[in-house]
Formats: sequence, structure tokens, C-alpha cells
Amino acid sequence: MSFKKKNPNNLFNQKSSIENKGENIKWSRMSLGLIIVSIMSTTIGVLVAISLSSKPLQRSSLTENQEKAFSQNETISYTNLRLPKLSRPVNVLILGTKVLTSEINDKKATKNLGHHALVNSFKGLSDTVVLARFDPITRKLSILSIPRDTQAIIKHEIRKINEANYYGGPSLAAETISNLLGGVPINRYVRFNIQGVEKVIDALGGVKIYVPKNMKYTDHSQHLYINIKEGEQHIDGQKAVSFLRFRYDRYGDIGRVQRQQIFMRALVEQALKPKNLLRIPEILSIINSYIDTNLTVEELVALSGFASQIQRSNVQMLMLPGNFNGNGKHKVSYWLPDHNQIKNMVATYFDYGVPNLGIKEAAPNSLRIAVQNSTKNPELGQQVVDFLKNAGYQRTFISHQWPENLSKTRIIAQNGDSIGAAALRIDLGIGEVLVESTGNLASDITIVIGLDWEKYHSKSNP
Repeated sequence: MSFKKKNPNNLFNQKSSIENKGENIKWSRMSLGLIIVSIMSTTIGVLVAISLSSKPLQRSSLTENQEKAFSQNETISYTNLRLPKLSRPVNVLILGTKVLTSEINDKKATKNLGHHALVNSFKGLSDTVVLARFDPITRKLSILSIPRDTQAIIKHEIRKINEANYYGGPSLAAETISNLLGGVPINRYVRFNIQGVEKVIDALGGVKIYVPKNMKYTDHSQHLYINIKEGEQHIDGQKAVSFLRFRYDRYGDIGRVQRQQIFMRALVEQALKPKNLLRIPEILSIINSYIDTNLTVEELVALSGFASQIQRSNVQMLMLPGNFNGNGKHKVSYWLPDHNQIKNMVATYFDYGVPNLGIKEAAPNSLRIAVQNSTKNPELGQQVVDFLKNAGYQRTFISHQWPENLSKTRIIAQNGDSIGAAALRIDLGIGEVLVESTGNLASDITIVIGLDWEKYHSKSNP
């Protein structure tokens, strides 16, 4: 047996290595300790902010009668760490306003500035009208977009629904929308103005979205200059505002509702991450003057925490069922509500009332299915149409090309028919079902073909 002679240099190197490992362990422990201290400090900051903010973050005062428009039942409970958690379903009315100096008769400001400038106010027409249901029982988030031109009864007169906030603030808006939806209770409200959107998106570090078309519009009277290119991009607050305000295409306000839903889904999926929950006090300090709500900070934390954990398929985005009033010859352009479909939608997604028994579940041969091709293979559109017609879906047609190249096919329940979309998913054999209103307006379900269709089809037909 032979032994190798130990090299003193190797011994020194081994010793140095051991010492270095010891130092590395020491620094790792110190780094871990600093991280833990940082997290604890931030968490303590949140808890302090919560403990001091149990009152609503309202910037407007409501009378006792106006307060009755909102249910004041408890909405949250607490975890062992004293962090608020959503304890029951909550319906939150969200109103977005854009107020100009000309709209509040501030002629002096308009004259001095030389244009109709934005004003930090909540008292104008609501460009955005959304009712969101946060449901911890079903683990779903349902978002109903109501077009601003929707015809409604406001103070015994026929008006556009966006005027309710102008004439009576959040309480009148809540009463009007509740009546429109057949009595759905509204528990809380949030009002924000357009400047607040810019601030909050910047505070969150922006959001990545796919812009479906070039958007270009100029209005010198408002100093409004919109110029956004088609394609996927990470947008900041200023571009987000331009994206949301643009409505200068053939679909007008309905097209803007669709873009709002694209933006809201991106916001829920990207910005409302757990890491951002600890930054709520910081973000609120930035946007505090641009928001008016009867939610407390603790309720905001609970709602944000709930939304951050929702699966993509459980974020359901709807649009109020209805139609345009004619061919544009009317003096006032309205979105006319379809009350039968509204009743069904409210029963299904807001757990209020019962479905209209006069409307039966749509059979495959009665569903209007639009097919959009997102791939570079122009033959796939007709291929999918033929496939579906052979499967019994006779009212299938080719719609315009979808500009974003998708890897996975989307089956979009345009009018909230999740059951029909799920059945179609089984027949197709691929794709993800999304409840949202971003598809073809003339369809019940829109299929956006992804790259997975070609792979699936080639395997099915070798």
C-alpha cells in the first residue's frame, strides 16, 4: 500500500477553502437575516397602515340616505398574522372619470392654459363603468363592463348611464346600475380619475399588453396626442391612459370596452402579484388624491390579495348584453340593454335572482361562432370552419385575422356562455376557455386559432 505525500500548499488551499466556506455561510446567514428583517419591517409597515386606516378612504361625503345605496356588512376576516382576508362575496362598483376645465365651467383656467385641461375631480361623466364581484366561495372574479352610452333611467328621465355620477355621485350611480341589473346589491364603490390611472401604473412599474391595432388620434383642444403602435409592449402610465381613452374606430365606445378588458386582465395577471401587496401603503400615498372610495385600506389589501391568487380561467370579463339603437340616424346614440340576457348573466355570474326560463341553453347548431386566425398559415381558418361545421356548428364563419401570434388557441365566450364554450373546447380537443368580451361582436363564441391547432390536427390526421 502506498500513500501520497501531503503537499503543504494543498493543506493551505484546503484551509483557505474551509475558511472561505465559513465566510460564505456567515455572509449567507447575514443576507438571509437582512431579507427577513426587511420583509418583517415591510409587513409591520403594512399592518401599521392597516391598523390606522380602518375608515373609508373617501374624499367625498355622503348623506345618510346616500350611504344606504351600499351594503355595510363586514367583508373581511383576519389570518393568524392579522392580515385581512376576504370573508364573503363583495360587489364593487368602479367608476372612472375624465373631467375637463370646460366641463366644470372653469373658463378662466381654460383661457389661461389655452386648452381644455384635465381636472383632478370625480364629479364628471364616468367614462368607465364596471361592476366587479370578488367571490371567495367560488374563487372567481367576475367583471361586468357597462358601456358609458347604455340607456338608463336617471332621476325619472332617459339618459346615458355615465350621467348618473354627474347628477348624483356614487350613490346615484350605484342605485341606477343596481336597478338596471334587476336589483343586484352593490357593497362598495371606487371612483378614480384618469390622472390616477397614470400614477398607479407607474407606481406598479407598468404593464405588458398586446396592442391589437395602431392607435393614432390628435385633439389640440385637449392637448390629447395618442400614438401607439400595434404589437406587444410594456406600457407606462401615460401610454396606458392613451390606450384606455382611445375610441376613434368604427366600434366607438364598445371597442373601448374591449380594450379596457384587455387592460384589466393584464393588470390582474401581472400587476396584482403578491409582491405588490406589501407596497399598497406606498402606492396609496402616491394616488391618494386621485381616488375616492368607501373601501378601507384593510379591505383593499383583502381584495388585492384575493385577486392576486385567482387563476386566469377564473377571471371572467363580461359586457352588458345589448345592441346599438339603429343606424346612427337617432339624435342620441344609445347602447340598448337586453334585459332577458341581463337577467341570465346576473344569475350566473353575480349569484342574484334566477335565470330567465324563457331562454334555453343554445344548441350547437344555433351558436354563432367567429373564427380568427392568429397564425401565419392562411389555410387554418377555413380548416377550422369546415371542422366545426362537420361537428354540427353550422353558424360558423371566418372573422378578421388576429394580429397577435398565439401559441395556444383561445375559445372566447363573448356573451358569457361558458357552458357552450366548454362544450366547444371538448369538440375541438384543444384551447383555453376565456369568459370575456374581446371577440367578434356578432358572435356568441370567438375562436382565435393558435399554433396548437396545426400540431393537434397533424397528429389527428397523420
